[in-house]
Amino acid sequence: MTTTAKNSPNLDGASILVTGGTGSFGRRFIRTVLERYKPERLIVFSRDEQKQYEMANDRRFQHPALRYFIGDVRDGARLEMAMRGIDYVVHAAALKHVPTAEYNPFECIRTNVHGAENVVTAALRTGVRRIVALSTDKAANPVNLYGASKLASDKIFVAANNLSAGSDTRFSVVRYGNVVGSRGSVVPLFERWIAEKADHLPVTDPRMTRFWITLQHGVDFVLSSLAMMQGGEIFVPKIASMKIVDMVEAMAPGMKIRVVGIRPGEKLHETLITRDEARSTYELHDRYVIAPAFHFWSEETHLADGAKRTPEDFDYTSDGNTQWLDPAALKRLLSEPRD
Repeated sequence: MTTTAKNSPNLDGASILVTGGTGSFGRRFIRTVLERYKPERLIVFSRDEQKQYEMANDRRFQHPALRYFIGDVRDGARLEMAMRGIDYVVHAAALKHVPTAEYNPFECIRTNVHGAENVVTAALRTGVRRIVALSTDKAANPVNLYGASKLASDKIFVAANNLSAGSDTRFSVVRYGNVVGSRGSVVPLFERWIAEKADHLPVTDPRMTRFWITLQHGVDFVLSSLAMMQGGEIFVPKIASMKIVDMVEAMAPGMKIRVVGIRPGEKLHETLITRDEARSTYELHDRYVIAPAFHFWSEETHLADGAKRTPEDFDYTSDGNTQWLDPAALKRLLSEPRD
């Protein structure tokens, strides 16, 4: 397998399953795969019947390779049934809203942690070749349950490579920040308030910063990580930060803001790579690779392509980032298609 981050995997003739396939990421990932490749099967696995119905009747998703499976990652038996004959799995299903997880902790754990265990078990039992799990910047130095649950999920997927001895099944993780315009994010919230001609926009704290990535960039990053993974890595893209107050200025110049206070579980700034993780992190031209603590395989992707170690005092935070979006740059991102 080639190990350049520029490459994407050859998915022609492959069978692929996407958990959370009716979400923002899942829909864009599936559209991208159908546009670029000729998969044998592409399974949309999700628990929402209505979203599957709408997707199946959307002209953009009229393709003979598409299959729709109603199922929940909490149901290991259903996952195992869906993964039979599958080559690649992209695990995008999650309970992802921070306040929701704080108020519904048991449900968060069942989906994000037990669900990860079920995906791993089903993949091992059915002989899936490669699994990439989507993570979040909130999994680094977590202060909320959502972040802690995704950290646990990341650990499960990395450690799963210990369980695949004697087989070709390998697991890796992709970790990135907020997706511009994804469902439930601040961008559609602001857009709704602006459309309703509100006299202000709510901002939790004017100092707050976040990492931002477009939906298509996220999809392309997952595809390239799928191509270069050896198993056990956490791939982190180099992406820009932005202040929330600058976002308001970009979307509604001159509009008043009202500071409403940080919500339960929120942080002022996010972290993609902690200082402790820096000791096992390598830098490539477009990403960082956090190498696994255990050497699962003889070939190590993170040592390829002229990768260099990050300094031991390195960390990757939204407030200490070297790349920043100004209002004009955000306007360009907002003009890109979202779904």
